[in-house]
Amino acid sequence: MSNPSRPQGAASKTSPLTRRGLACLFVAGATLAATRGWAEAIVTDEAGLVTEAVQIDSAGQAVPGYLARPARGGPFPAVIVVSEVYGLNDYIRDICRRFAKLGYVALAPDFFVRAGAPAALSDPAAIMRIVQATPDRQVLADIGAAVAFLKARDEVIGDRLAITGFGWGGTMVWLACETFSDFRAGVAWYGPLGPAAGAPADPSRLWPIQNVASLRAPVLGLYAGGDPDTAAVPAMRQALDAARQSGTEIIIYPDAQAGFDADYRSSYSPADAQDGWMRLLAHFAINGAVSRHDTPNRPHVKARAKAKVKRSRRSTRPHRARRRRGRKG
Repeated sequence: MSNPSRPQGAASKTSPLTRRGLACLFVAGATLAATRGWAEAIVTDEAGLVTEAVQIDSAGQAVPGYLARPARGGPFPAVIVVSEVYGLNDYIRDICRRFAKLGYVALAPDFFVRAGAPAALSDPAAIMRIVQATPDRQVLADIGAAVAFLKARDEVIGDRLAITGFGWGGTMVWLACETFSDFRAGVAWYGPLGPAAGAPADPSRLWPIQNVASLRAPVLGLYAGGDPDTAAVPAMRQALDAARQSGTEIIIYPDAQAGFDADYRSSYSPADAQDGWMRLLAHFAINGAVSRHDTPNRPHVKARAKAKVKRSRRSTRPHRARRRRGRKG
């Protein structure tokens, strides 16, 4: 399975997941019930890019990361890429390269470094032990360190940062945009919004739905109709409306499964992934996570960004609260 119009990452050498250990999935806030099958992934080349392994200082802990950026020009806007529970694998590195091809500095930290390396594992129980040993507040501290790391680099426009993440990382996008004022925009590809019904309390976990009043940057949520986590979307929309949060939108792809952007898995849906990618770029552009040469407040830029988004069968409902007084580009 492939989509030549949207280059993506190389396949990870992992075995299919089973439903074993399903109870702990709710605790960790990640859906691993879907099969981690095989798909033919597409690799984004490094032509015209600089890619490197970096070290991010997070309160004295060296957090490894993968960074991709254009080889020439700049400075550039930047995006932090938050992985699935499978960690910093080839798919996440490829997403960084894809952003770099479009003129971003893209950074993917290894948030699980203290607990293990899930990208090298195929056993779901072992993966979930690593996830459970990685508290949300620790991840948020690492995101804050990644923000400082990017702002210190000459090739980065420090006030034009965005964040995106997948599954577990989608949840972290919501939390990061509720925590930090540094981001212009966030895009969450699936990921739990609140605790599952009947799940035991876990003080190490934070939930986006519980703190939407603190949202500091507009988030675009891209969710799958076949994902159990999507059942929380109506409640999340109600919470966003009650908090008068504008600029945030949640879209549901009715026929998709969780992981529909992950082209190395059987859950991959090329059409939905492509549509989500176009919406991501429009969301970043409209909210100012773009180059200084492409000022987002100009009407023609807004029109061009919106034109990329295809109107189709997707379920979408923008929030109708008062306009957010954001920073001007």
